[in-house]
Amino acid sequence: MDLGLLYSAGKDSSLAALALDPFYTVTLVTATFGITDDWEHARKAAETADFDFRTLDLDPAVAEAAVDRMIADGFPRNAIQQVHTHALERLAAGDFDAIGDGTRRDDRVPAVSRAQAQSLEDRHGIDYVAPLTGFGRGAIDRLVDARLVVESGPSEAITRADYEAELRALLAKREGRAAVEEVFPDHEQSYVTGFR
Repeated sequence: MDLGLLYSAGKDSSLAALALDPFYTVTLVTATFGITDDWEHARKAAETADFDFRTLDLDPAVAEAAVDRMIADGFPRNAIQQVHTHALERLAAGDFDAIGDGTRRDDRVPAVSRAQAQSLEDRHGIDYVAPLTGFGRGAIDRLVDARLVVESGPSEAITRADYEAELRALLAKREGRAAVEEVFPDHEQSYVTGFR
């Protein structure tokens, strides 16, 4: 069965790919609004692990609405959830038998409820799988150490192929760098540079 996995080249989506590989023909899919070309990092990571790779074009109006939401809320959580839901819908409408992502048990955002997963499956005739939903942060960290080569650093210093990077870029373009610092909390990001 063919599975499209939303892929940022981060540790969670990379672990999800490894977990699903024995059971599916996995294609790593980076969703993009076309705001940045950061998805090239994801393509390189996919090639390193010998996974097929493709990009998925998202509706730019969703990015604009997400930035409006971040500005109104003063934080990115709801906007990132909005974008993740849009990306799953777009991926589910494609040519895969199953779709998945790297969401974890302890994630606050993005998250996919049981009802949302069932709705995706029923409306699109696909399976939705999230293999990391049973893993806590400690287990994820141990698996990452054993299986992945990762570069980490502050969000602004790490180039990732994820929604946050494109939303940061759009927010900065519309409202200036100070708005990005106001809306996004300081936190560490990572991206995978190799597989063990």
